[in-house]
Amino acid sequence: MPDHEAGAETDPPEQDVLSAAADQRVEAENKRKTLAFNVSHILVSLLLLWFMTVQMLGLLFFAKGFLLTRLVLDSKSDCRLLPDGTTITTENGCWHPKSFEKAIVIIIDALRYDFTVPSHAAPSDRAPGYYLDNLPFLYDTASKSPANAILTPFIADPPTTTLQRLKGLTTGTLPVFIDAGSNFAGTDIEEDNLVAQLRAAGKTVVHLGDDTWHALFPGYFDANLTHAYDSFNVWDLHTVDNGVIQHIMPLLEHSRQSSWDVIFGHFLGVDHAGHRYGPNHPAMADKLRQMNGVISDIANGIDSETLLVVMGDHGMDTKGDHGGESDDEVEAALWMYSKAPRFGRTDPAHVYPPSTAKERTVGQIDLVSTLSLLLGLPIPYNNLGTPIPEAFIGPNNNGWENLAAAELLALGQVQNYQTQYSKARDLGTNEAQQESHRRLLESVRASGKDKWQKVHQHYQQWHAETIGMYRRLWANFDLTDMVCGVIISAMALVALAIFSRLSTGDKANVLPQLLRSIGLGVGAGVITGPVLGVAFPEYFTAIRGCVFGAAAGGPMSFFASLWQQRTGLSQHLKPSLWGAMMFFFCISQAAGFAANSYTIHEDTILLFFLSSFGVVAIMSSLRQASNSDRILGTYQSVVFTILTRLASYSRLCREEQMPGCRSTFYASSTSSTSAPWQLLIPLIIALFLPEIVKAFYQGTASWAGSSGLWIAFGFRMGLALVATYWVLDAANNGEWLANLLSPSALMTINITIARLALAVALPVGIAIFVWAKPCIDITLNQGARMPTAKGDSRPQIVILGYANAFGSRFFFLIPILVVATCLLLPPMGQFSLAICTWQILCLLEILDTNSLTITEVSNSSVGPVMLAMLGSYHFFKTGHQAAMAAVQWNSAFVALRTVQYPWTPLLVMLNTFGAQILCAAAVPLVVLWKRPISRDGLRGIWSDVANAALSHMLYYATIQLATTLWAGHLRRHLMLYRVFMPRFLMASGVLLVVDFTLIFVALPGARVTGLSVGEVFGY
Repeated sequence: MPDHEAGAETDPPEQDVLSAAADQRVEAENKRKTLAFNVSHILVSLLLLWFMTVQMLGLLFFAKGFLLTRLVLDSKSDCRLLPDGTTITTENGCWHPKSFEKAIVIIIDALRYDFTVPSHAAPSDRAPGYYLDNLPFLYDTASKSPANAILTPFIADPPTTTLQRLKGLTTGTLPVFIDAGSNFAGTDIEEDNLVAQLRAAGKTVVHLGDDTWHALFPGYFDANLTHAYDSFNVWDLHTVDNGVIQHIMPLLEHSRQSSWDVIFGHFLGVDHAGHRYGPNHPAMADKLRQMNGVISDIANGIDSETLLVVMGDHGMDTKGDHGGESDDEVEAALWMYSKAPRFGRTDPAHVYPPSTAKERTVGQIDLVSTLSLLLGLPIPYNNLGTPIPEAFIGPNNNGWENLAAAELLALGQVQNYQTQYSKARDLGTNEAQQESHRRLLESVRASGKDKWQKVHQHYQQWHAETIGMYRRLWANFDLTDMVCGVIISAMALVALAIFSRLSTGDKANVLPQLLRSIGLGVGAGVITGPVLGVAFPEYFTAIRGCVFGAAAGGPMSFFASLWQQRTGLSQHLKPSLWGAMMFFFCISQAAGFAANSYTIHEDTILLFFLSSFGVVAIMSSLRQASNSDRILGTYQSVVFTILTRLASYSRLCREEQMPGCRSTFYASSTSSTSAPWQLLIPLIIALFLPEIVKAFYQGTASWAGSSGLWIAFGFRMGLALVATYWVLDAANNGEWLANLLSPSALMTINITIARLALAVALPVGIAIFVWAKPCIDITLNQGARMPTAKGDSRPQIVILGYANAFGSRFFFLIPILVVATCLLLPPMGQFSLAICTWQILCLLEILDTNSLTITEVSNSSVGPVMLAMLGSYHFFKTGHQAAMAAVQWNSAFVALRTVQYPWTPLLVMLNTFGAQILCAAAVPLVVLWKRPISRDGLRGIWSDVANAALSHMLYYATIQLATTLWAGHLRRHLMLYRVFMPRFLMASGVLLVVDFTLIFVALPGARVTGLSVGEVFGY
């Protein structure tokens, strides 16, 4: 053996020592790059989190001044003191002789007035349906025994959500819009109310049914007799109703033993049937027939000293939803019944019961004063309602003095309220109200046969003027807070625009200095904030000044820091044709929200914009120099345009679009369930969507690694479970398997399947995404050998999927969201979301073939803006609208039996904003799709991802600020509550949801992808 060979076994050659040292240097350099990559992720996340915080503060400032509130007075009406201060002692009531000893108040949630009117008396424009002729008892008794029963339309004040209606029904106050957000998180009512007055009078009050009452009146009800049930499960039609029936009938049997004085029974089956099926469904007929029998039994079981009241707290629209202010939503029913003749009519010439709500109506706030006086209680202090005349005029229709006495008591109570409110808010009276009050006083002082009838007439005029004044008063806005909110939001928007669109260079490098400047600005704003309170005490308090200073100080320091790095801004001031088109799309949308017609037809406008983009993409692709780019770009552009048009066939029309719009989202415009043929959609999606994704992976040779496991198997399995769930749900709705499985067993099976689908999407999908290797396949090509430095050769290494290692790896995140969101959407919603997923892939190929992908040298806005527009478009196509009634509350119970926080609101939020969340999560793909692997490793990725995320956020921030400005400017517009305010609230909610998705989903996904690819390629 030669000496040098022997020595090789004992002493390493010098080149091996150098090689080991080089490996150590490479390893150290890779660790440094990985650390820098992780730090960049943290810095970008902090920047986006700061933007989100500033936007939230701007929103809160504006909302505080814009979402109307009223001052709640703490005063209570006293049984011993009349409104004029006179002391009174009587055994037969407080202010007015009582007519009844006991009362049963039945609330049938969502009992629309026409549900109680027979078909022969229904309005001619009302189409026949299952909701007609199933609740005849109310109409028959009111028409045959007018002295014993009253049936009238019961007009609710919007918003028509249960919590706000219960507040109005028990306090007699007018609602303000800000209360709409608390429908599922109600707090107890602290102001004077009917239930509190019953308790103060020593009455035993019982509650049965909807547990919302216990959130409003904790501790007010007799604990031994009260039974509350969960109110939010809209898929459960029977539990609450059966529970009320089970406990109310025994109470009637023991009524003579005075175990109770007042019973509040709240049925929910009619409301839940509407939400689940719509009013025109056999389930609605069943619930109405059940209510008809229950009311008949209760009426037969009471004595002549008990008042029976049946009412709806609101109505429902043609799909069974509520929350808005359409006629169907505000027209509930009120029926009052006494076995002894006690009721009359102020104008017997009127038709009773009225066939429509246009003839004779009762405001819901009028119930409080009516019940209070009938039961011998004082009228609650904050009440603004008036006694219902039919309850006081007497069975002979001649009790004008009794009616006038009741109305003058209400007059005194309202005047007391008005006096105290004036002291707190400097409230004056208008000339019309003063004149009507003067005439009322003159009629009281006058004498004559018809004196009390004239008192009634003048009182009605005075009350109308007073209510009108308060409606105008509570439509006043705090302009200071609104302007502060606009300023903060505008500063955040300008900062976003400058940094995302005009700032050049590696953003990750400037972030440390930028964040330090922001921190100094926030600190300086907090310190100097109290100065605003001193300098402008009429506008700012010390706390408000600190918050405003912190919110505004950050952007100001941000601008100052950017000014120091202003080089290179000018080259971006002249956008390309693509950039100009994106700018036009965004600005024209922002300007369009000034028109209610534009806002109402926003889905059609987005269809036009997306189709226009597809056409321009086709023309641009045809001009590409590379033949492969020309063919692929044209093909994907055509597919993108066709899919946009195809998605438009999924429609859920809002009321303002009728009759020119035909809904296709459900089986019909009056249904809340899917048509049988629509059940094929989830099955088709489960079969073909994974294959479509696979085709895109194969186009870049990326069908390797975990792609087959996750997309071909896991993704398909999740979608198959989703399809199974919705088939079984339809079977449950249609009772197709009634002979095989009970509804409860079928519900258990369905919830189990839903949870399995979520398990596939979340724990399994997230685990695969975090730990999977890149979608590459490394092989040795023995046929093609490469020479080495030693003169020999080695096999050529072939890496399949190398060209799209980043994009194919990151896309694993998308099926997780698709499966989870599809589970919560009806079949047509899944159809839209599947198209959205396909369009995202088409868009990525269009960007690549037209050189529009965000890179270090190209800060294109096309990808982020088009993803934002896709998300907005498919928000509408998944069955949603910028209206309270369009919220699909039943999604909360796809995988849950009862309300569970925080999961219940998260499920509803994912159902509502699923399309925007999906598109926001896909934003890093406009950077990572087909991104070449640089020799510098991961350098530059975070700068490009930050550009993409900020540009995506910029679109939504522009829409949010525009809707804010127009809502503030049009605050006196007739369509404010119907159109402009809901759109402002939607834009604000979407912005925050998108911000959250970018920070906590998209950016971590980009980090996991970068580290995964870097680990394989050694950096």
